[in-house]
Amino acid sequence: MTVKNAPVGADLAATDDIGWAVRLLAATPTHDHRDPELLRRWARAADAFGSALPPVACRARIVERDGGLELGLLARYTSRPPTVELYTDTIDLAERVVDARGWRDWYPPGSVRAAALAHEAVHAHLHHGPAKAALKRALGHSALRLGRLRVPGHVAGAEEVAAHAYARTVCGLGRSPLLLTAALAAETETGTPTGSAAGSTPPPARDARREN
Repeated sequence: MTVKNAPVGADLAATDDIGWAVRLLAATPTHDHRDPELLRRWARAADAFGSALPPVACRARIVERDGGLELGLLARYTSRPPTVELYTDTIDLAERVVDARGWRDWYPPGSVRAAALAHEAVHAHLHHGPAKAALKRALGHSALRLGRLRVPGHVAGAEEVAAHAYARTVCGLGRSPLLLTAALAAETETGTPTGSAAGSTPPPARDARREN
């Protein structure tokens, strides 16, 4: 779960979850010259796929450590051996950013850690099971066509979008963790104290929330 670059001083919440997903895809080097509408279709497909996934149990070893701010990470999944690393310093900062920006209705106390864990659990799920192929089919991108034969292609960044959408859904968040990672990026770039984080926020998107 990477902390992505974000416009400094912007009203980050004015961009909706699909908008942040499109930005994530657009920032991926392989998509430099992609049609923005194609990126939006992929973003919607990946978001819908992640939102529809049934609950995924995290069977990987969970390790909590500091050092996430230096790495620009909230959490990370590594496959050998299967391990989820949760970076407590970044999680603590994220909780302070939520309070400073008035986003607590979207991200209840403790939800940052829960969302980070859920996010990485999906990466593990996609890495080890058939769901990765299902995501490719949902995106509708073809790597190769031979007559009627179509080989689904990989879309870089789509798995990340799906994992964020899954975390938003299973944790009952009002907004995607993508918004929070953008706020964290702005925070760490400027070094602004969390108590003075700027940006007006629209009313909480309660219709986007689901109860656990």
